Amino acid sequence: MNIEHRFRALIPEARRIVVKIGTRVIAQKTGRPDMRQLKNLVTQIASLHQRGYEVLMVSSGAVGAGVEALGMKQRPTTVPDLQMCAAVGQARLMAHYQELFGAQDILIGQILLTHSDFQHRIRYANAKRTMEHMIRQGVIPIINENDAVADEEIKAGLSLGDNDYLAALVVKLVRADILVILSTADGVLDANGRRVPCIDNIADARKLVNAEKSSPLSKGGMDSKLSAAQIAMKAGCGVVIAGGRKQNVLTNTMAGKDIGTLLLSNVL
Repeated sequence: MNIEHRFRALIPEARRIVVKIGTRVIAQKTGRPDMRQLKNLVTQIASLHQRGYEVLMVSSGAVGAGVEALGMKQRPTTVPDLQMCAAVGQARLMAHYQELFGAQDILIGQILLTHSDFQHRIRYANAKRTMEHMIRQGVIPIINENDAVADEEIKAGLSLGDNDYLAALVVKLVRADILVILSTADGVLDANGRRVPCIDNIADARKLVNAEKSSPLSKGGMDSKLSAAQIAMKAGCGVVIAGGRKQNVLTNTMAGKDIGTLLLSNVL
């Protein structure tokens, strides 16, 4: 049995999972949340939660929801417009999550973070304590970048990459076992567009990733996901990048099936 199969066989034994959900995974082209897709993902996360997994969600989609609600044709580029979209869209997004998880009798809690929260010792400790307490009480944390106030990060180019970077920082904060990054791609693809099942060297993965067209709604891409994966791997966390719109992607990933691209932790 090779190292990929050995690691996938161990995935079901993980206890703490960070699931990062990209904007385009849960949004229509207009930015309006795709309710069928949201329900599908929530059902899977609820199933994992009910089986004893500790799940933390890092969910994008607030700015996109705000873009749609405000009648904009594409994601704005100015800081005030981005903050306005985030403020309008975050409330809408959380209302959807509240309804869907409530139907599963699961409580959720919102945590909004900025880049500086991970650099300030007391705020870092507070965020960690809050998340740990929520997990112990059976509450699923839903984490997003606090775009409504993160003007310095946006101006300085330190925004968290459609939450890819944020997810990696959360992994380190809570010492997660697995980071599952849900994308519109089925994983890292080779030059022929075929999925690469396993990668143990980020440099090799970057050679496969060409410059990607940005989405009018999101700001991440495969390079952003690989950067996040590298941070998580250095922290001893395994990473799977997978297609968020594939049927049962989360439950199949956690069952150890051959889903997406597995990036191996440096401690293996």
